[in-house]
Amino acid sequence: MRPDHFAPNIQLSTESMSESGAEIIFIPIFEDDDSDLAKSFEKSVVSELSRARASGEFKCKNFESLVLSINQPNWKIKRVGFLGAGKRKSMSVDFWRRLASTAVITSRKACYKKVAFFVPSLQEVSGDKIVQALAEGAHLGNFDSGSYKTNEADLGWVESIELAVSGNLDALNAGVERGCVFGEYTNIARGLVNEPSNSLTPKTLASRAKEIGLDAGLAVDVLDEDQIRDLNMGLVMGVAQGSSEPPRVVVMKHNPPGIKDGPVLGFVGKGVTFDTGGISIKPASNMDKMKGDMAGAAAVIGAMGILSKLKAPVRAIGIVPAAENMPGASALNPGDVLQSASGKTVEVLNTDAEGRLLLGDGIWYAQQLGATHLVDIATLTGACVIALGNTTSGLFGTPDWWVGQIELASTRAGDRSWQLPVFDDYSEGLKSEIADFSNIGGREAGAITAALFIKKFVNELPWGHLDIAGPSWTEEEKPYQLKGATGTAVRTLAELALDVSSWKDLK
Repeated sequence: MRPDHFAPNIQLSTESMSESGAEIIFIPIFEDDDSDLAKSFEKSVVSELSRARASGEFKCKNFESLVLSINQPNWKIKRVGFLGAGKRKSMSVDFWRRLASTAVITSRKACYKKVAFFVPSLQEVSGDKIVQALAEGAHLGNFDSGSYKTNEADLGWVESIELAVSGNLDALNAGVERGCVFGEYTNIARGLVNEPSNSLTPKTLASRAKEIGLDAGLAVDVLDEDQIRDLNMGLVMGVAQGSSEPPRVVVMKHNPPGIKDGPVLGFVGKGVTFDTGGISIKPASNMDKMKGDMAGAAAVIGAMGILSKLKAPVRAIGIVPAAENMPGASALNPGDVLQSASGKTVEVLNTDAEGRLLLGDGIWYAQQLGATHLVDIATLTGACVIALGNTTSGLFGTPDWWVGQIELASTRAGDRSWQLPVFDDYSEGLKSEIADFSNIGGREAGAITAALFIKKFVNELPWGHLDIAGPSWTEEEKPYQLKGATGTAVRTLAELALDVSSWKDLK
């Protein structure tokens, strides 16, 4: 196997670009505001840029690129890449993240290993936020899903990136360091999601999570099937009973020194390493994508790594219930009743609604371990994809102030989310004649009833649910995003934890 990502060396520079040893420099060009650096190039370059803009070849639209040769006096760099940056007033932190990723992917396709990026002065966004986003984007662009290919790598790696900035380097360097950690652990999560299910079983996922967690400095424990059974996690055991692969529950803990009280974050990620649907089997079309049904687990693993590496000032617990949902001889049947670790009973009307079962026991266990604020993350429903498409996660939860904090974190992270209601009326569909409730609520409002199923295991704590079924994977290649796993929600969870001072006293 070849590596699926490479961490570039990212350095800030306030020196003249004339001495840079980069092979290409990228310069953002706004539709409504030319770059002063672009104007300073030799006449032939300025003329070619003007011609391309006048002809419509380069309209400065978002993420367009125009690469030209330069022969600038006293410059070592021989290529310039102009990047379309749209209208200056519409710039956001997430746009900078995507622009950096565009620059790296463009460079990889042209085999440039040493890259420079000119960062214009922007009063609209603080400099440390911009360089953090640029560092994240650079890492995200340096990812490749073809780790099982045996031929030469389709795309090489960008090895170094020089960010040409103005300002206090000490303050900006902190942003770069944070961005590199965010980018690295997002890529680790993407690698897990891309992994085929024959090599990433529940046991292997647990082993990888332990390796990643210990390397980051976390305390990690893995519960085997006997320990899971001893905890009466009947929902986890029920999902796993049709597979020859036994389930696992991973527990990751971040306990920063000196913090003995205050909130304890509980992150719970769905870890279905392959989902056939069980007896309620899925159609064959696109079933191969079900290897990614553990993207919620990957998000928790990646986020917990960030918390430890950046010494987040809040205690946190990451729970990953992992299982395979198969239609084996001993598989769960529609109509079966399972007893959860909380004691509540569930009538399983559809075995393809298995992720919420894992989360039910996982949410219970997070509370047993002391979590005071909960967020669960899952590729949970096709209904959420129908509602919001592939660009936005569904956000559910109570109370509103806690959901608002999660939404703010997702905005900072560049992970779009949209709040959907959890009115009690929707719970009517989960009624069962023989158990406390069923695991599905009918065709209508399927994403909402799934969220309300999970809520039944929450003991009046602040709780949020992210349904990432749409944005966790992309089949559409974009200038800033190659096909495959996206790493959705890793940075959202990390941003939420690192911003603990904003919400720890809210009630």
